[in-house]
Amino acid sequence: MPAHQLTAPKTLFFLCDVQTRFRNAIYGFDEVTATANKMMRIASILGCEVVATTQNAKALGPIVPDIDLVSIGPLLIGNFDKTLFSMVTPDVKALLDTRPGVDSVVLFGIESHVCVLQTALDLLALNYTVYIVADGVSSCNRTEVPIALDRLRQSGAIVSTSESIAFQLIGDSAKPEFKAFSAFIKESKDSTKKAGEVLLSHL
Repeated sequence: MPAHQLTAPKTLFFLCDVQTRFRNAIYGFDEVTATANKMMRIASILGCEVVATTQNAKALGPIVPDIDLVSIGPLLIGNFDKTLFSMVTPDVKALLDTRPGVDSVVLFGIESHVCVLQTALDLLALNYTVYIVADGVSSCNRTEVPIALDRLRQSGAIVSTSESIAFQLIGDSAKPEFKAFSAFIKESKDSTKKAGEVLLSHL
């Protein structure tokens, strides 16, 4: 079976439940947030559309303001509150149905063993190729994360890093957006390193 080719026009980004009430509960929350914000910048540069969710926002608060959703403008095609743990709610499924050319989803957020896992399993069941951003997911208990990622791999998801996924999406340094892309990768190198040290060292 040939390796899957990740391309920006056929890819959606899913931002899962990075909310204010989780700030003091999630291991490496600041690094998860930094990676999520990095993915928003990548989405903006490459033109990838974004779907965001909150889990019971009335109780758990909005998406943290550190994540700059405003900057991506119309690329944010959905921002839904939910009670299901999976992001694949009826509203999100209806939105996916309007994007028949999409074959891949890049998924990041919290918690790795609950909402991220269930979202990925639902997307895989719908025949999407699912990429998990390993330096962009976490849980309250860090010991849950490697087990969740192992299960995701076994289920058919591709576990990678924010930088690897970003470079796969752009694919070619001859593209006109590469100058802005390269500048941003350099600009974010310190936060990328920190996120890797905190979120990947125990995997």
